Amino acid sequence: MDGNFTDDTAGAGGPNDRDRRRFLRTTGLAALSATVAVPFARFLPEGMAPIGMAHAAGADMDAYQFKDGLTLLNDRPINAETPAHLLDDKVTPANRLFIRNNGRVPEHALAMDASGWTLTVDGEVDQALDLTLDQLESDFEVITRQLTLECGGNGRAFFVPGASGNQWTTGAVGCPEWTGVRLRDVLNAAGVRDTAVYTGHFGTDPHLSGDPEKLPISRGIPIAKALEEDALIAWAMNGEPLPAIHGFPLRLVVPGYPGSASQKWLTRIRVRDQVHDGPKMGGYSYRLPAYPVAPGTEVPESDMVVMETMPVKSLITSPATRAQVDGLTLDIRGHAWADGDVAAVHVSHDFGQTWAEANLEAPANRYAWQHFSATVDLPQAGYYEIWSRATDTQGRTQPVTTPGWNPRGYGNNMVHRIAVLAG
Repeated sequence: MDGNFTDDTAGAGGPNDRDRRRFLRTTGLAALSATVAVPFARFLPEGMAPIGMAHAAGADMDAYQFKDGLTLLNDRPINAETPAHLLDDKVTPANRLFIRNNGRVPEHALAMDASGWTLTVDGEVDQALDLTLDQLESDFEVITRQLTLECGGNGRAFFVPGASGNQWTTGAVGCPEWTGVRLRDVLNAAGVRDTAVYTGHFGTDPHLSGDPEKLPISRGIPIAKALEEDALIAWAMNGEPLPAIHGFPLRLVVPGYPGSASQKWLTRIRVRDQVHDGPKMGGYSYRLPAYPVAPGTEVPESDMVVMETMPVKSLITSPATRAQVDGLTLDIRGHAWADGDVAAVHVSHDFGQTWAEANLEAPANRYAWQHFSATVDLPQAGYYEIWSRATDTQGRTQPVTTPGWNPRGYGNNMVHRIAVLAG
């Protein structure tokens, strides 16, 4: 795997040394072997990680402990979403940002150790670059932007029939402030060739199998998207170093695309002359049918295309769903976002029979979510559902029911609904 962390244990020696190196290659236990002998390493079946490595999940959970109120969906790898009412802040705090991991959290991140870190930019460029963190900060304009980050599977739980994968409801989204440099500026410094088609992103997160030859994820984006001004190579969130579980010390933030394009623990960007073919780029991963299909249809892999832009969406953050409120006047707050700007948000209290336009704030910058508010007068005491529906500047709006079904449950942008008991 490309990157700046290498196995220093290999060296010239006899059969025992070779056995040991084979063990390290097939299980990824360099850290363990540095502290304890494993006499029968050569007998462990290839690709099988020793059960004693179960501490890895525990270490990842240690990095998760600062989170506040998230719903844990999976602990190997760690995936967790944020209940909508805990996303009420205009700028998402680090302890409220969702987690979507594909592998484990790297040891260097757990130790918050960035010593020797470099970012390689190579491939279809005029001059390959190897940049330290200091060089990134000194050689390029440093900017801070509030950018929305959302998992492509956010809303998967609402598709019928269901789709495999983490059953995200509405909370795999957030909008912190990120500090770093423009991806575009770094690519231009390397000199992007006319043959460039796509980027490929590489990080240091270990594969769940422990096999160092396997990458848990390596996605990319079209070169035109990479050369827009909004994508960042970031080292800070909300003015602090990236948390270990969010990519310390360096990650991409590619707004408007599924969060999987925003590689964590970033060590390499390879400019490709073809669509990137790393793990989670093929098959059904982050891919949609090339044409509408009936729910439950078996779609051939050859008919799947890469998911790119995320759809327009909204989220009611106050009141919390199932709230009981006094009186018949209800104040609503929330956020809306799109691949671009949101033009309007409407709310309904009568199951979509009528809609009232909400007050909508301008974004802090392009690709920041926009805050909306509304006051709803209810006709009598009882059970109500408050629905929110965003429309972007291209006229695209959220559907009342789930949009086009797809095998992995991506891109669900149906209206957000909360339940309220009033009076």
